[in-house]
Amino acid sequence: MSDQLANTVAEIRLPTQELRDDIPFFTKKLGMRMDMIYPADDPAIAVFSGYGLRLRVEKGASEPPGTICIRSDDPDAVADGARVLTAPNGTRIEISERNPPLVMPQTAHSFVIRKLADQAPWIIGRAGMHYRDLIPDRLGGSIIASHIRIPDGGPVPDMVHYHTVGFQLIFCYRGWVDLVYEDQGEPFRLHAGNCVIQPPEIRHRVLFASDNLEVIEIGVPAEHVTTIDHDMTLPNGPANPDRVFSGQRFVHHKQDQATWSDFRLPGYQSRDTTIADNTANVAGVHVVKRGQGAPAWTSHDADIHFTFVMDGHVTLEGDGREPYRLEPGEAFVVPPGMKTRLSDPSDDIELLEVSLPGRFDTKVWE
Repeated sequence: MSDQLANTVAEIRLPTQELRDDIPFFTKKLGMRMDMIYPADDPAIAVFSGYGLRLRVEKGASEPPGTICIRSDDPDAVADGARVLTAPNGTRIEISERNPPLVMPQTAHSFVIRKLADQAPWIIGRAGMHYRDLIPDRLGGSIIASHIRIPDGGPVPDMVHYHTVGFQLIFCYRGWVDLVYEDQGEPFRLHAGNCVIQPPEIRHRVLFASDNLEVIEIGVPAEHVTTIDHDMTLPNGPANPDRVFSGQRFVHHKQDQATWSDFRLPGYQSRDTTIADNTANVAGVHVVKRGQGAPAWTSHDADIHFTFVMDGHVTLEGDGREPYRLEPGEAFVVPPGMKTRLSDPSDDIELLEVSLPGRFDTKVWE
């Protein structure tokens, strides 16, 4: 910031009809400081400061009175515990918690197939990234699944930030991306086939992307707050890779170090990303491919069960539904208790399965 800006202040102007009525409200009721008032004989303008604001209340100003939102760690200590007030000049004051608890919506279970033929639009989002929604109804707000791409590689205009979230996964689908995370040491490259989880409120930054980068991002709940941290510089140190963030540990899963084993679905095998263990079973992530034996009809009791087709083809059969031949880039959600079968998989089939919770029961139907 230049010296000129450092010595400059900004004020929000609010109207009033009678300044004398507003002075006790802003100073006594809200506890703000009055910094200036004039003219002395018949005051028409006063400036108040507090809560990170500088207000200029001016008699006869043309602006609407507006709304001031005050966020406090102890909202009961502000304005005698009131939550909504109206100043004499008409300005509405809303007082609430600065960091409200994360609310997890109840899942609205449904059977969802996201087809490439749906031609879901790519939306330009944060840091110029392109987003494609993989669960249109978001299961009542309980989850968001996004296919994200950066067509042109190079430095990413990102800032150090964090998410107030219950669970978040970044799976590198195509290309690679350089990332850096709080307490996890130096920046590293996330290659295709590998993934990370971003525990709640871990600071991080996207640094550099390859051409045609594509990732799958899962967030729970669907709507969550992203906060920019202007004070932290990454990497920070010393590294503390075992740190626990709201009950979860950072995971960087690498496919070349993974072990394949029989999957919960007959006819398939999987590599476990260890995410269930490191999130205290909040969520689980498996990469799935063809195994031995024939696929079978199964059902599960997971609250959320999402699958993305990364490679190959497979037919999704649902009890009472028309079968659908899935191709790369398509996704589906299976609600608890519904009988389905993944039949006729191609030899190169590869699926990404995300579930909440991480471990759940699967019933195989004869």
